[in-house]
Amino acid sequence: MKQPIQAALYMRLSRDDEYYGDSVSIETQRTIINQFVREQGFPVYDEYVDDGWSGTNFDRPDFKRMMDDVDSGKVNCIITKDLSRFGREHIQMGHYLEIDFPARGIRYIAITDNEDTEKGLSDFVPFKNLFNEWFAKDTSRKVKAALKAKFAKGQRIFAYAPIGYRKDPDDKCHLLIDEETRWIVEKIFDMAYHGDGAARIARRLAGEQVPTPAWLNFQRYGTFAHIFRDQPESKRYMWTIAQVKSILKDETYIGNSVHNKQSNISFKNKKKVRKPPSEWVHIENTQEAIISREVFDRVQEHIVSRRRSTKDQTPQIFAGLVKCADCGWSMRFGTNRQNKTPYSHFTCSQYGQGTGNCSNHYIRYDVLYAFVLSRVQYWAKEVQDHEDTVLQRLIKTGDKNRDSANRKAAANLKKAEKRQRDLDTLFTKLYEDRVSEKITERNFSILSQKYQQEQEELETKITALKNQLKQNEEQVSGAEQWIELVKQFSRPTELTALMLNTLVEKILIHTAIKNPDGTREQEIEIFFRFVGKID
Repeated sequence: MKQPIQAALYMRLSRDDEYYGDSVSIETQRTIINQFVREQGFPVYDEYVDDGWSGTNFDRPDFKRMMDDVDSGKVNCIITKDLSRFGREHIQMGHYLEIDFPARGIRYIAITDNEDTEKGLSDFVPFKNLFNEWFAKDTSRKVKAALKAKFAKGQRIFAYAPIGYRKDPDDKCHLLIDEETRWIVEKIFDMAYHGDGAARIARRLAGEQVPTPAWLNFQRYGTFAHIFRDQPESKRYMWTIAQVKSILKDETYIGNSVHNKQSNISFKNKKKVRKPPSEWVHIENTQEAIISREVFDRVQEHIVSRRRSTKDQTPQIFAGLVKCADCGWSMRFGTNRQNKTPYSHFTCSQYGQGTGNCSNHYIRYDVLYAFVLSRVQYWAKEVQDHEDTVLQRLIKTGDKNRDSANRKAAANLKKAEKRQRDLDTLFTKLYEDRVSEKITERNFSILSQKYQQEQEELETKITALKNQLKQNEEQVSGAEQWIELVKQFSRPTELTALMLNTLVEKILIHTAIKNPDGTREQEIEIFFRFVGKID
């Protein structure tokens, strides 16, 4: 016996769709769907709306709620404005429309596409779904290009203005100083300028009941209400160390904008990945500054120097730079106080956990200090006395290393791109096999998930390889940059945290070899910024 219709009205709008006006807005979709169900006399079980969610993945809150209602038998008909509102990933769309829904007796209607599973889908549905996916990819590319153009013009894209600023009522992409809250930013930078660390600043702000950015936004716009619901008043002033550090490192406060810090893995996978600072886009003088450049730079120096102190205030200038050559973990700084004359040292932090995953890479602080200072002094003198010769030497060394790396990266890129094309072919064949029932639904689901995961991994790998090839080509300018940095420290007599973090990328410590005569030999590799290992 045919079951009476219980319809789910599903609407979806992604942020990218907003660039194309009101034709697909939630309200437009609702009007079209409601008119249709009135004309057809369909009883409606519920309405489901995903506003701001991409159609290229199906992990959307209201979509999942709708499918839960389908699974529990509450819904047996799904209605959308068109196919693209249901989704923009052609493999999953084909699975739902041609396999899953027919097997479970679920009716699906796409109104403006004139598609209805009860009447039989047209032969053009697979092509429509494929086009919808291509459209999503093309839209993603166009949106990125539009954002890039906005950034180049000094415009910003933001939901909320950073504390100390407000949105310009005449230009939503521009910031104006907020006179009501700029004092908070000035107070934070003033404390940091005079030596206070982020923890002390956070405690003082909380003690003086300075409102947090979240509380200010809640008061003004009603946002973040869930954060403060049923919470004590102290929640309004609960500053964190991370919040303070974020403000202190933000170039917005000296009038600049920094873009492209992170991006989606792909147009299908919306997971955010952090980009290296070399790929960030800096645009200067995009808004009026609250903090002077001098104060900002001094604060950055304080941030660097403060994290290089041990409990007994011993300067720890190598923090973050010394790594184990075998496992890659940071080396742990410690001091041996059992001897009559205490001395400091570094050991592998993974070995120190007692997991047995690495060996005791150990080096005394004074030995490391003396070696690194000697290499920095050598290169500083060479640059000062023979700058052109050093530059040519670095470029020549870079050419040899770069050619080898380029060949390897190009070969890996070619292999990855071929596998990507093969997967496209496999997907098509897999889909055809399922439609013709050559494989089961279970095997189809397992294989499609496996292939999709591999596709996402390949896209990430291909992007990384292309970036590597691009960076290798920029190595000549990197040699010039490094020489300019070295010239800032002419004939150094001691190491400082500023010097090391300016010149050095990392220092690898190998396991020491003990000779029969009791002496130790140990390899130390210094990788300099922009030029890598040059010794």
